[in-house]
Amino acid sequence: MDLAFLHPLYEHPGPWASVYVDTSRHTEDTPHERHLAAVALARDLDGQGADQATCQAVQEALDELQHSSEPNGRALFARAGQVVLDPPLARPPLGAPPTPFRQWGSNSAHWAPLPHTAPLLELAGENPACVVAYIDRKGADFELRTSLGQQGADTVSGRQWPVHRTSTRDWSVRHFQLKVENTWEHNAAEIADALVVCQEETHADLLVLVGNEREKRAVHDRLPRRLQDMVVEAPHGTGSRLLDEDVEQARTEHVRQRAERELERFLAAREPDSEGRSGAVEGVPALVEAAREHRIDELLIRPDGPDAHREVWIGEDPDQPAVRRTDLKILGEQRSWPARADDALIRSAVTTGAPALSVAPAAEASGGQIPAGGLGALLRWT
Repeated sequence: MDLAFLHPLYEHPGPWASVYVDTSRHTEDTPHERHLAAVALARDLDGQGADQATCQAVQEALDELQHSSEPNGRALFARAGQVVLDPPLARPPLGAPPTPFRQWGSNSAHWAPLPHTAPLLELAGENPACVVAYIDRKGADFELRTSLGQQGADTVSGRQWPVHRTSTRDWSVRHFQLKVENTWEHNAAEIADALVVCQEETHADLLVLVGNEREKRAVHDRLPRRLQDMVVEAPHGTGSRLLDEDVEQARTEHVRQRAERELERFLAAREPDSEGRSGAVEGVPALVEAAREHRIDELLIRPDGPDAHREVWIGEDPDQPAVRRTDLKILGEQRSWPARADDALIRSAVTTGAPALSVAPAAEASGGQIPAGGLGALLRWT
């Protein structure tokens, strides 16, 4: 997940209110339920010590969502009476920590020295945009699917004649069949070229091909090598539009495979080289040291890992986390606060331009033990 959009959160000091709200339910009573949730979450923040201006700003921002049709939810980050960032979520926060107030949805509110951004890795990160290509012998229709819905993306019309073969064996018919083959080949090439352009324009992470086996394979084979890993051939024919469940399954599988690839890279890099140096580290002390040295190339987080909520210490400088408070004094920080390890490391990653990834989708394949404690990183240099 590219964390650049979080920069505004680290341009101001804390403390911060971090709110995750579910907007996936849509009933006749939804506006009233959302108002109750807004009041409850503001009251929860007040109970945690938040200032009244920030509680009011959060409640007003949540009240504006009373009639929202957003399919998943939203995160809000506020301080000093102002909502600084409110990104939409790719999936409802069903796994959010419980609060005393749960009148509606799976909402949560946090008041802490740092914004609680770690849940975004699962709720807003690794949200692959998907182009579905409905292919036939005459052309294709492209459809862009994201967690926020679907929309038409493009239409390709190839040669319209001839496209059907016959079963006769005389020379003239065989000549006609050759023309049919040439038409298929030409149209497949045009569809593949248009799909490349569509992927570049939409920045899609996944390409799903729908059609009969020969048509799908003809287009698949003509796509450039750089796109091959993101292509999925749907098992269904062209009789109807691909169901949301089918697309979601393809997107989920794509996320799982990406997490598994990054874990494989982590495992390979963790092995020391001939000089005893490793290209990956795990555990809070090693990660804190790597963060201070700006060596984190990619941060790997298993949200349910025991180290994710382990307490570390932070100062005003975002790239100076510490395991102990006394370490910050040695580094010259005059003020310090306790913070969650995952949130502190994400702040350091944002500062140095490093991405972060939740490895939870690959936890089962790894036995849930990697990285140790739930926090690890690939390093920029050894």
